[in-house]
Parts: sequence; structure tokens; C-alpha cells
Amino acid sequence: MLANDTLDRWDREAFLHPSTHLARHARGEAPNRIVATGSGVHIEDRDGQRLLDAFAGLYCVNVGYGRTEIVDAIAAQARELAYYHAYVGHGTEASITLANMVIERAPEQMRKVYFGLGGSDANETNVKLVWYVNNVLGRPEKKKIISRWRGYHGSGLITGSLTGLELFHRQFDLPLDRILHTEAPYFHRRPRAEMTEAEFTAHCAAELEALIEREGADTIGAFIAEPLLGTGGIVPPPAGYWEAIQPILRRHDILLIADEVVTGFGRLGSMFGSTHYGIEPDIITIAKGLTSAYAPLSGSIISDRVWRVLEEGTDRFGPFGHGWTYSAHPIGAAAGIANLKLIDSLGLVDNARDTGAYLNSALADALAGAPHVADIRGEGLLAAVELERDPARRQPFDPAEGVAARVVAAMAARGVIARAMPQGDIIGFAPPLCITRAEVDTVVAATLDALREVSPTL
Repeated sequence: MLANDTLDRWDREAFLHPSTHLARHARGEAPNRIVATGSGVHIEDRDGQRLLDAFAGLYCVNVGYGRTEIVDAIAAQARELAYYHAYVGHGTEASITLANMVIERAPEQMRKVYFGLGGSDANETNVKLVWYVNNVLGRPEKKKIISRWRGYHGSGLITGSLTGLELFHRQFDLPLDRILHTEAPYFHRRPRAEMTEAEFTAHCAAELEALIEREGADTIGAFIAEPLLGTGGIVPPPAGYWEAIQPILRRHDILLIADEVVTGFGRLGSMFGSTHYGIEPDIITIAKGLTSAYAPLSGSIISDRVWRVLEEGTDRFGPFGHGWTYSAHPIGAAAGIANLKLIDSLGLVDNARDTGAYLNSALADALAGAPHVADIRGEGLLAAVELERDPARRQPFDPAEGVAARVVAAMAARGVIARAMPQGDIIGFAPPLCITRAEVDTVVAATLDALREVSPTL
């Protein structure tokens, strides 16, 4: 019996949910979950079921649920000044302070931060910046953007095109022109099983070089990539990957956009994925961990190299014609300030490093030799378990079987939320950065029990 049947009816009749089978939801054929409250790493739904959220919402509630410090900061900002715009040099104490805090934490070559609302609009901004920069530099043809298959960069027109997952292209007339895709650095799905990591890295670099040669370096403005593939499967890069890719980009004068919507602010056990992997980006995309999702806010962190061209452009052509009504919204900025202070004071970056290592080793120990487990991988507080019908031959399940979704449902029945990742039977983990080892043990036990339940049916 539902606690509130009216709310369930409104949900199915009035609310169009993202990333949902709309017809099944509307007909009541698929379960829904109406979340009521949260504390630490747990949420509770309106029927009183308490679940350990091992995916932190959508990789975003870094500091955990129920942090009154952020709630109080939002309330205080709303009472003092709920909104003012950032156009024509306007700012607020919160937006200015947060910009300074972000730059203090960013890699040393980064100079300025532009604030938006979500990761998708931040990457739209980034593409416009690349196009603007090349117009200022007198290179009007240097506008194509190289992304990677299985990369995730948003759900807009350009950002959905950058995303290299068929779900985000199918029936949407995407990808658009000017967007190119190259090999995903996904070692488990390498072209030949006998390839070493070094050979696969060399293959990825060669594929990128070949694409640039085919298209012409004078037509390519930027390469966008997550430091570690996120929604495409939670895939750490193979050994030497970034050391191989960056010289190619520099040689062809192609800007590097590091999409750190997931990896920014501690998730890998470093403040940024760029520093974690030795990446030297021209632009960094931030969002989720910036406020731990207590309020919408994103950002584009701009390097000194790019900033100097933007200055030159406005001296030559006048004001920079880009902005959103809610850019640098003071309530989001206030949440960001309180959130970054918590990340520091609670030692969450170190906890992500140490407890993340424990999570990955615990999964590997518990699931070693388990039926259908083909790969266990991760970094920091990101982890994935990939399932296949025959791991020895890398033979996948038929997607229609929905194996990962069935395992995730069995985990939820045991009080743990994980995520079935797209384009494969992959179980993803990205818990709040405040998770403890005891809570990790709960996650791992639920994963093993769920696999034991589902495996005999396969």
C-alpha cells in the first residue's frame, strides 16, 4: 500500500522524468521511488524504506545528505539576496568568493571561472569558447571538436553530440556536424584480447592521430575527455594514456577540455582528476561536486592561455556575447562555498583516496571468481563490476536480458542503491565521499548476495 496514492498518481500523470521508459512509467508498469529525506550516505523514501546510496544521487552528493552547514548557507543567502545577475561586471559576495576558492584549488595554469547551472550547459559554454578563441586567432575553420566513444558530456544539442553513447543519439538526430569521435580508452573492450595495456594505449593514440590526419588539424579546435570515463562504464585510463594523448594535441595546437563534472572536488582521491593523472587542460568542466548538488551550479575553469585570447577578443570586438540569466546564481554560490569548506574540514579528499582503495580491493576480493564477473575496476570512490555471459571469451549478454538492471534491483531489495550503466551489463558505484569502511562492507555484501541471487537464472 502506498503512503500517498495521490502523489503517485500525480507523478505518473504530470511529471515527465529524464532517462526513463516514459510509457511504462505512465502506465504504472515500472516502479517509482519518491524520496523523502536523506542523512549521510542514506536516503529514505516516502514509505519509510532506508537505502544506502552507493551512487551519491548521480555521482554528485559528495559531502553526503543532510549537511546543515550548506542548508544554513543557502537560507542565509536567500534572506540577504536571493538573486542578482552577473552581466556587465555585476557580482555578489558569494559568487566572487567561490570563484576565488575554485581557482585556489584548480591546477596552477587555470586563471578564471565562468559559472553556469549544470554540466551540460558548462560544456556548451566550453565549445563556444573554443569557437570564439579560434575566430579571434583568425582560424575560422578550426572548429571541430573530438570526443570519444562512450564519453559523457551532457544531453544538449552540442553536448549530446559530444556524448558517445547511442542512447543519447538515437531518435534525436545527433550527433551534429563538427563533432567527431575517437577510440574509447576502454582496456577491457580492446580490439584484441592479447593486447597489453601499453599496446592498447599506443592503439588509442594512433587512432587519434589518424583521425586528425583525415580531418586536417587546421579544422580541429579541441579534444574533450573525462580524466576517467564515467557514465560510459567507470573506466580508468590504461597505463600511459594521458602521457600519449597530450603531446599529440599540443603538436597540432588542439585545445584540451577536461570534463571533470564527475571527478572534480575529490572523487578520485585528488582535488581534480587533472592533477591525479597529470593532465594539463586548457578548460576544465565542473559541476556535481562543486555544491554536492545542494543547489544547481556548474563552471568552466579557463586557463591563462585561453583567458588572454578572450581579453584580446573583447578589446577587438566588444563585450563577450555569452551568458545565462542564472550564471553565478548567489544561492548556488553560497552552497558551493559551504560545500568546499566541508570537503576540506572533513578530510573528504583523503577519505575518497583511502576508503576508495578499500572499496575497490573489497569488491575484487569478494567477487573474484564469481560467475559472470568479467572485470572489476575503479579509482578512488568510483568502481564498476562488468558482467558477461562468458568472461573467458568476452561474450556479452543479450541486452534484452537486462542483467545489470536485475542485479541492481536485487541490491535495492537489500537496501543498497547502485547504478546499471548504459551500453553493457555494468554495475556502477560512486558513493558519497564520507562513506565509511563499515558502509563499504554493506555495499560489497549486497553486491555479492544480489549476484548470487541473479546468476542461477542466467
